[in-house]
Amino acid sequence: MRARRILAVMALLSGLAAGGMAPGQTGQTSPATGTGPLTVLSWGGAYERAQRRALFAPFTEATGIPVAVERYDGGLEALRRAVAERDVPWDVIDMTRSEAMAACEAGLLEPLPADLAAPAPDGTPAERDFIDGAFGDCSLTHSVFATVVAYRTDAFPGRRPTEIADLFDQDRFPGPRALQRTPSVNLEWALLSYGVPREEMYRLLSTRRGLSLAFARLAGLEDLRWWETGSTPVELLLDGEVTMASGYNGRFFDAMAHRDAPIAILWDGQVQEHEVWAIPRHAPHAEAARRFIRFATASKRQAALTRYIPYGPSRHSAMQGVTTHADSGVDMRLHLPTHPLNAGGAVIKDEAWYARTRTRIGELFRAALPAEPPTED
Repeated sequence: MRARRILAVMALLSGLAAGGMAPGQTGQTSPATGTGPLTVLSWGGAYERAQRRALFAPFTEATGIPVAVERYDGGLEALRRAVAERDVPWDVIDMTRSEAMAACEAGLLEPLPADLAAPAPDGTPAERDFIDGAFGDCSLTHSVFATVVAYRTDAFPGRRPTEIADLFDQDRFPGPRALQRTPSVNLEWALLSYGVPREEMYRLLSTRRGLSLAFARLAGLEDLRWWETGSTPVELLLDGEVTMASGYNGRFFDAMAHRDAPIAILWDGQVQEHEVWAIPRHAPHAEAARRFIRFATASKRQAALTRYIPYGPSRHSAMQGVTTHADSGVDMRLHLPTHPLNAGGAVIKDEAWYARTRTRIGELFRAALPAEPPTED
């Protein structure tokens, strides 16, 4: 079966040219501000729970503006339709930087003022306090997350995975895998497993040969499950349906901290990405949205978020405020993807490359790899 799938991928490539509201809140207009609820698209699960505690509830307390939260799983299709119809139901979107760049280029987002972010507590200008690349024309980075591989610790009692190539080695590390149904990260890991240097990865992925190698490696995985919602890989691991799964480092940490999950994170090959705030064009409460982004990207708020989920702050001053997990007391610095102990084998996602190629690469990915593994004849 594996050989047939790889041959099918190679044949295909040979013909190619190179939701809900926060607790205690309602949908009514705030009497204190005259402003309806600020509707935020976020990613659900442990991440959204952390945002409610560190960002949404404090913002409402500070301003009187209620926050309604709706579920977002990525993609631009719904936003494109809403903007075209001038019927946009959201005010703020929490999205990846690569998708924000593509959305901005397509005219789907409002430009953000250059002075939107507040200075650091010591007066350092925001542009010097944020990490490189944080300021986009239509977005502002608020944190750095990583897509990682996690595995069940009881599945490999003799030896543990230590490098990203182990994801593809089902002889030494047997069992089903779960990967997100997207080319992003999967293509990078596939090339890393061949020993391709990180600095050569995106150049090679821009060629037919590079895509051929990546798709063939992915097609060679036996019993591969695809996921689309961030909570799914955690549940697949906890239920024992897979032995290794890709996912977001914060979701895996939450399962380990709150559910005593028998899983561990493989930090080698982690793909770091910026998570940003953006305002959709024709947002009904654009001014309140800008007010929220300024509030949520302040150093104090960024540091507060790390008490609930281990995503790296985008401000240097916020890093100084990272302490312990609010519930377990674990030192959160050791669980950030940006911590030196975790970042040694990291890949910095080339978000500009994905913004340019997302449509073409997405089509090739869907054509090359089936939604579910074919059954044996």
